[in-house]
Amino acid sequence: QIQLVESGGGSVQAGGSLRLSCAASVRTFSTYVVAWFRQAPGKDREFVAAIGYRGRTTFYDHSVEGRFTIARDNAKNTAYLQLTSLKPEDTAVYYCATKTDLSSYTESRYYNRWGQGTQVTVSG
Repeated sequence: QIQLVESGGGSVQAGGSLRLSCAASVRTFSTYVVAWFRQAPGKDREFVAAIGYRGRTTFYDHSVEGRFTIARDNAKNTAYLQLTSLKPEDTAVYYCATKTDLSSYTESRYYNRWGQGTQVTVSG
């Protein structure tokens, strides 16, 4: 069964950048839709970005569009989230999630495998 491990989080100042990685345990990574969600203290989990099987389809929440970029390298069984122009309100635990169907890209309830999360902290 697929396992996901996030890495790359850290603490940066506003305007800085980070690249998050999501490493998958399977060699059939191209059969999974991958998404990133985040959850800040006191807030609900929210959609950040998603990418289709081959990387040709992407979705972004309006709050990050133009600043974050989702990508994947199926040969490395890894997905990425490039975060630039970071703001304090981006502070959250970021989670990688996967699913195999095309029911919805943006709703967390359709994703059935989740990583442990990686902390992103942005100071003003």
